[in-house]
Amino acid sequence: MLLESTRRLMTDQYDAHHRQQILASPEGRSIAVWRQFAELGLLGLNVPEEDGGIGGDAIDTLLVSMALGEALIVEPFWSSAVLASRAIAKLGSPEQRSRWLPRLAAGETIAVVAHEEAGTLHNDPPTATRATPTDGLWMLEGRKAAVYHAPSADMLLVSAAVAGRAGLECGLFAVPRDTSGVKLEVFTTVDSQRAANIVLDHVQVPADARIGTDVSALLPPVLDYGLAALCAETLGTLDRLLAITLEYTRTRVQFGVPIGRFQVLQHRMADMLTHVEQSRSMTYLAASSSRSAVASERAAALSAAKVVLGRAARYVGQQAIQLHGGMGMSDEMPASHYFKRLLASELRGGHTEAHLERYAALSIN
Repeated sequence: MLLESTRRLMTDQYDAHHRQQILASPEGRSIAVWRQFAELGLLGLNVPEEDGGIGGDAIDTLLVSMALGEALIVEPFWSSAVLASRAIAKLGSPEQRSRWLPRLAAGETIAVVAHEEAGTLHNDPPTATRATPTDGLWMLEGRKAAVYHAPSADMLLVSAAVAGRAGLECGLFAVPRDTSGVKLEVFTTVDSQRAANIVLDHVQVPADARIGTDVSALLPPVLDYGLAALCAETLGTLDRLLAITLEYTRTRVQFGVPIGRFQVLQHRMADMLTHVEQSRSMTYLAASSSRSAVASERAAALSAAKVVLGRAARYVGQQAIQLHGGMGMSDEMPASHYFKRLLASELRGGHTEAHLERYAALSIN
């Protein structure tokens, strides 16, 4: 029911025409659609019931993410309703949860996690960003790379290295986007989403801006949970692109017959289907494993899923364009937009080769 409700909303409000209008708007997203997400309960999916949400789990998030991936949404669902909401729910104090989670669930606040740095994977500890206590405040210095939906955010959840008794700890800090010293280098991604590199130059936040204490062991499960949701979104995109391509081969006629009857093309489409079904199995595994308390097992499963989905994204995307011919890359063809989303998805959260190396290292150990 959750999957079908989300699909109906996307069919009614997020067809290709509406999506193009949203992309052309100054905000690069739809406030009206965001409100409807809130009314349907999607923004409270990862917010506990006692904090004003519906207390969903990894499977609920998987289903919604698949439907949103099918529609190629550019709204900050993954950044705010999955990753940021999960971070505050799992790491925040009761006061922080009551302050922020109801607003996130209602769509009144958008938050994004600013964690990844240049040359790191999605759950590596921060090294280029430091937080130092100064006169009852925290001073943040550093740089974060390619933070999706940061231009739309009201609040940034910034991870930083903090000097502790046993060495460097990982801290997470709530930083309003308009805080002095916060600079956003905004750009549009290849799949038409808004993102930014974030520069923190002598940024001062109050002592209670720190979420939890040392989150070195607590933040990676949250980030892995988000990576599982990203895999589900990619699966939705793969599913839809495969369907679009199959329909095209049924209607595109060459030499008097639909090209879908050509055996060599049927072999390609069979290989595309194989990649999609393998991706489906690995996405389910990722969602299930994201709840594991054993860090090495969880990380290995997530990296394995990212490798399988990354390879599928590349193969299915390339074959879809080939089967559409040269026109497949034109903006008038839906396939081009799905191809660009898959290209971006393969790179988000760590590219395929990086996760393959991590999986190999975890398997050896």
